[in-house]
Amino acid sequence: MLYAIAAILLLLWLVGLATATLLGGLIHLLLIVAVFVFAVNVIIPKST
Repeated sequence: MLYAIAAILLLLWLVGLATATLLGGLIHLLLIVAVFVFAVNVIIPKST
């Protein structure tokens, strides 16, 4: 699930870079959040 969210946010970020609209800042912010969540998940994995 996390990988799917990260992939979607990465795609949106690339679209924001390509179009250079005002929403680009928001997409970059979402990408930063996705990278942070991914890093936390890698550092502190869920124990099952």
